[in-house]
Amino acid sequence: MKIGYARVSTLDQNLDLQLQALKKAGCQKIFREKVSGASRQRPEFQLMLNQLREGDTVIVWRLDRLARSTRHLLETMETIREAGARFQSLSEPWADTTTHAGKMIMTVFAGIAEFERELILERTQAGRIAAKTKGVRFGRPPKLNPEQLKLAQRLIEEGKAAHEIADTFNVHVATIYRLSAAMDSVI
Repeated sequence: MKIGYARVSTLDQNLDLQLQALKKAGCQKIFREKVSGASRQRPEFQLMLNQLREGDTVIVWRLDRLARSTRHLLETMETIREAGARFQSLSEPWADTTTHAGKMIMTVFAGIAEFERELILERTQAGRIAAKTKGVRFGRPPKLNPEQLKLAQRLIEEGKAAHEIADTFNVHVATIYRLSAAMDSVI
């Protein structure tokens, strides 16, 4: 079955042009929405994806009606492929997985997106390493400053109850238990 998806970003925009093109393309069922493409909360879009069956073809007037980012587009393409369905854009003939050439183009897009994700990961890791060598500390800030830490350790050694120490420094008792465990492992 040919399934159409039409979307405009605001309530005052009109779906007529898209609906005419989708009907002309032979869509037997058309899902329509008036919501921003950047929104992940698109009920009709989700309903369409959930109803896809083997052999269906999802048709849109333009790619930007389906997704606003390359990542979201590729995730959507994967969902369509996993359902055994195909995809076709009426305005971008290269975005057509009903043809061998279209499948190849979409595969190239997926490869480029994966390459981009790996580059971002590499740059992020390099940045973290460089920051750590400069003394940047990652994670949550410590609950106790160095003076409080020394005092808390002394109170633990004196046998004061963990909940009393926690109340003194206005921290959760688990913070004191972790401190105590760390002290035990050093000894």
